[in-house]
Amino acid sequence: MAVEPFDAVDLIAAKRDRGTLTTPQIQWLVEAYTRDYVADSQMSALAMAILLNGMTRQEIRDLTMAMVASGERLDFSGLGKPTADKHSTGGVGDKITLPLMPLVACFGVAVPQLSGRGLGHTGGTLDKLESIPGWRASLTNEEVFAQLAGPVSGVICAAGAGLAPADKKLYALRDTTGTVEAIPLIASSIMSKKIAEGTGVLVLDVKFGSGAFMKDFAKARELAQTMVELGTDAGVATSALLTDMNVPLGLTIGNANEVRESVEVLAGGGPADVVELTVALAREMLTLAGQPDADVEAALKDGRAMDQWRAFVTAQGGDPDAALPEPRETHTVTAPEAGVLTKQDALAFGIAAWRLGAGRARQEDPVVHAAGIELHAKPGDTVAAGQPLFTLAADDAARFERALEALDGAWAIGEASDHTHSPLVVERIGANS
Repeated sequence: MAVEPFDAVDLIAAKRDRGTLTTPQIQWLVEAYTRDYVADSQMSALAMAILLNGMTRQEIRDLTMAMVASGERLDFSGLGKPTADKHSTGGVGDKITLPLMPLVACFGVAVPQLSGRGLGHTGGTLDKLESIPGWRASLTNEEVFAQLAGPVSGVICAAGAGLAPADKKLYALRDTTGTVEAIPLIASSIMSKKIAEGTGVLVLDVKFGSGAFMKDFAKARELAQTMVELGTDAGVATSALLTDMNVPLGLTIGNANEVRESVEVLAGGGPADVVELTVALAREMLTLAGQPDADVEAALKDGRAMDQWRAFVTAQGGDPDAALPEPRETHTVTAPEAGVLTKQDALAFGIAAWRLGAGRARQEDPVVHAAGIELHAKPGDTVAAGQPLFTLAADDAARFERALEALDGAWAIGEASDHTHSPLVVERIGANS
């Protein structure tokens, strides 16, 4: 039996005492944990020490690259075109990937968008797209390469099991040990998968506020800066936009309804905030991919982005003309008085949509594609007494009561002076920020 070069207990003690782990120590730790030599209990202790004491930039880089090395690494250099991807830290009504991927692909940039499913109040891109009859999320690596190389020039699909398997183990552990909030672990988790994915350009949409994973702006900014540094150190052109998630994005929260809204954007319409963020992220991706002058607004208006969307849906087995699921039951809440809508709490609306069946409590739970919420007004809008504010949708009317409980106090009507407009995109962070 080979002698192990390090002892997990020593590494735990070093981080507990605010020490710094070396590159060989971290490489061994991740490799030994992946092969089950380092126990979950030991990795739990180390994760808590990292949460409390942090890691240096070099340590985070070593941890990220060790997780990349634990599995396969895709290589798109043979495509003959630049590659660009976007990652969002998640929010309520965040359907941006759907219009963004075909919009960027219009300009000859390959977009390998490996996405996930929703859990809790945060929706999942794959769940939304599976509202489309026939559309499939699982592609082989060969199918991904062929779709990127061809005229579709983009995929949205599930990440393969071979990408960063060490992260999958550690992610599950963090969820049960109170260490989810550790920024070094969040950053290395996200970036290990994105670096292993093989994209040349990565733009991060890091959200803050009520409906975001990171509620606090300063913490969100720290996470964004850390991830940009990791991408840059790995040779990936990386930037981040810090975006407000105190209010739901767009006018729909759910799955099928968010697909409908995304198609409206691709048709040159849609809510102003969804269009604004889609355009901002597309410009950022294309600028880093060497096309700073690309006219993304024109591609939305003249039908190019829509054509790309239809080709993408068809390529993955879906019917872009098929009817999307409709709810069996709806319940509309109206304004009790005239005034200005001053509050619309993203977290509460996300939880309500989850309770309606649009989300899942466990990864293996199904979602109800027709369930969700349609917003008829946004903060700053003037409303009349009796005017619809939002409509709940579900397949079972018994779900409305708990959804309405989640929304108690989540919205308010007042005077125009009570509403403060906040910008959607607050800051850009680049490699030299």
